[in-house]
Amino acid sequence: MGDLFEKAFENKNIIDGFRPFEQETLKSLKAYYKIGLTFSSNALEGNSLTESETKVVIEDGLTIGGKPLRDIYEATGHAKAYDYVYDIVNNKLLKSSDILELHRLFYENIDSKKAGKYRQEQVFISGSKYKVTPAHNIEKEINEFVSWFNENEKAINPILFSALTHLKFIFIHPFIDGNGRVARLLMNLALLRNAYTIAIIPPILRSEYIASLEKAHTEEKEFIDFITQRVIQTQLELIRIIK
Repeated sequence: MGDLFEKAFENKNIIDGFRPFEQETLKSLKAYYKIGLTFSSNALEGNSLTESETKVVIEDGLTIGGKPLRDIYEATGHAKAYDYVYDIVNNKLLKSSDILELHRLFYENIDSKKAGKYRQEQVFISGSKYKVTPAHNIEKEINEFVSWFNENEKAINPILFSALTHLKFIFIHPFIDGNGRVARLLMNLALLRNAYTIAIIPPILRSEYIASLEKAHTEEKEFIDFITQRVIQTQLELIRIIK
């Protein structure tokens, strides 16, 4: 774990050496990763759009023939939530209302009545033997999560912090749907707030990702290593792009 953190820190120093980026460069990088993260995060949950189709939906506002309307809404909704991450990245503190807004933006065209609202039902995660937070405890646990986030952001390694942010949120599972998408957005918010690149999890690694998440209920190292490796791969890609 320590060696991976060190490698990520070295890569960060290389990237920081190219800063400050020109405004057009920043704008194009933000758009580039919006497509990549939206495609990958949705694909992990079964969305059928390809990366090029995701780009057409987000940038051109077009639908794709033969694709479910929900898949289109997941793409446009995630893109809006991604933009909101940048709206709050420089805020002093994370608020529970920020989490609700991330979900509302992602989910409003899918189910407006449940978008941005904590679930009222008990849910079970297929393939997992662990229970998530009971509905009546969600608001309390989200408030505790937000307090933890604000108290620990500067106290521990940024990549460790981002991975733990993902885990703590996903174990609460506060929404009826979209929890994975919001968890990955919060994880990347944590990375961006600490001047790291985002972490993209390609759909080809879905099984490894899900297995490490399940194992993290009792042992977090495998998941933390997995996320650190994803940060490193995204960094290496960015370094190639810059050079």
